[in-house]
Amino acid sequence: MSDLQTILIQVSGPDRPGISAGVLGVLDSVGASVLDIEQIVIRGRLTLGMLIAVPPNQDVLKELLLFGWENELAVDFEVVAEESTEPSLLHVVTALGPELTPGELRSVTEAIAEGEGNIDRIERLSKYPIMSYEFRVTDGDEAVMRDRLIAAAADHSGLDVAIQREGLRRRAKRLVVMDVDSTLIQNEVIELLADETGHGAEVKAITDRAMAGELDFAESLHQRVALLAGLDSAAIDRAWERLELTPGARTFMRTLKRLGFVTAVVSGGFTIFTDRLARELDIDHARANKLEIVDGIVTGRIEGPIVDRAAKAEFLRTVADVIGVDIAQTVAVGDGANDIDMLNLAGLGIAFNGKSIVREAADTALRVPYLDAILFLLGVRREDVEAADQLG
Repeated sequence: MSDLQTILIQVSGPDRPGISAGVLGVLDSVGASVLDIEQIVIRGRLTLGMLIAVPPNQDVLKELLLFGWENELAVDFEVVAEESTEPSLLHVVTALGPELTPGELRSVTEAIAEGEGNIDRIERLSKYPIMSYEFRVTDGDEAVMRDRLIAAAADHSGLDVAIQREGLRRRAKRLVVMDVDSTLIQNEVIELLADETGHGAEVKAITDRAMAGELDFAESLHQRVALLAGLDSAAIDRAWERLELTPGARTFMRTLKRLGFVTAVVSGGFTIFTDRLARELDIDHARANKLEIVDGIVTGRIEGPIVDRAAKAEFLRTVADVIGVDIAQTVAVGDGANDIDMLNLAGLGIAFNGKSIVREAADTALRVPYLDAILFLLGVRREDVEAADQLG
């Protein structure tokens, strides 16, 4: 193409059907080649960019200006270098928050710039129940950008950020494994059961220390389960009725299934709850501890191996092997110290309103209270979720 001139065309103005076709028609009439196209429409205003190669002495510029004048469009031209250097790395930075103020977004863009990244494209993913934007970033030092983004989130209580390497691995996620207590649900199941025995406060204190990593999980579980001795099926049913799903949980699970994901839950809680949740939310795989129940009464003991920190990670690996996906294609979500091994193993580990020790270990952390916000980290737009819900 050494005898061709490379020109960047930018068309802007009121959007209407046929503009792209009209521009391409002009280019076709003069024998131009299209090298690249980008288009976006915001509130009915079109911005269309095309990189073209055109033989010299053609009337393409005059024809495009005439087309623009006839359609009330502004048309700008810039002669550019014939070849451009392709970026060596691509990253996606996702910013989420209740509002996302200019100051918060400025912090995100500054963090990217400080890591020598260049923002190639910005797209809004949602405005409900939270705002979220996706920044496509070329080049840059991932470690530096991650550190700066973490610092930006720490400076703004309403800002969550995540950075991921763009590519097939990000787009090929196929399995989501979730913790249950304080993740899929807002409660701690063992505390709901302990309330029925009058030991709620005592069990909560032990649970808080275990989830913060201050106590051995297995030992703390034995202590807490012993305080459940004497519960009957009616008490268990009452505890179930008090269970509250995390906001967005149904939307999250429903959308994952529509996208073709396999879903799983793994819990340091009990099968009497996880089995019900799996049926209600159409979850494919579930694992939890099994309370020993004799003649309809909880004995205060656990049957079989305890689902601890190591067991959660092993469950993720096992499910991935069963369904035939690489670990890089998995997502793990949790909040407690016993989730850390699972989060570290997964292709993407997300601390959802997690303890500080968990946030530090995870690939990214979310502080928003909506579970379906995780969809935005996967590049799913809210409009697509709502459109699928309307179709049923």
